[in-house]
Amino acid sequence: MDLKILPLAVTMMVGPQILSAIIFVTSPRAVRASLAFLLGIAAGTTVGVAVMRVIAALLGQAVDTGSPSDKGSVGHIIEYVLVGLLVFVAVKNWVGRRTAEPPKWLESLMTAGPGKAFTVGLLLILLMPSDLVVMLTVAVHLQQHDAGLGAALPFIGLTVLIAALPLLGRLLFGRKAERTMPKVREWMNTHSWLISIIACGIFIALILSGD
Repeated sequence: MDLKILPLAVTMMVGPQILSAIIFVTSPRAVRASLAFLLGIAAGTTVGVAVMRVIAALLGQAVDTGSPSDKGSVGHIIEYVLVGLLVFVAVKNWVGRRTAEPPKWLESLMTAGPGKAFTVGLLLILLMPSDLVVMLTVAVHLQQHDAGLGAALPFIGLTVLIAALPLLGRLLFGRKAERTMPKVREWMNTHSWLISIIACGIFIALILSGD
């Protein structure tokens, strides 16, 4: 895996994903729910990248995605289209920032058990458009370098590690983290639009820097 692709793991968890992780560590069954959530994230990312890798391979058979050094290759054109979509999403979030609200389902996570936590982690990866775009980008990168799923393991591992940061913070800092996490959760709830814009900005910068 090219090291340039690893930072895309950050964008995998920016938004409802990391907010869910924070909610789980402030819930009554924090450790069990968080571990199940991380397992769901790992499973979802692995399955998602594997499926996108197949799609990228099929695309590569139909159309030559080209060399990573070829700026006009189909692979790079796909990335440019993704950049355009991300700019649109960022502008949309900015325009609607005054009325933006976090998803209603986030409120139910405080009482979620391990089973629901696993399902949330899995679906957040497999159904979140931003994560699907990231995994498609990783898959196209693998296709261009003729690499298999194994080359994506560092990306998958880093995604899970980022998701685990709230739990690690709670385990390492104890009561201090317990007091801080709810405040972080509330700030993210009221600034979800800003988090989405930041995620789009990071993704765009990473794609363009790779060119």
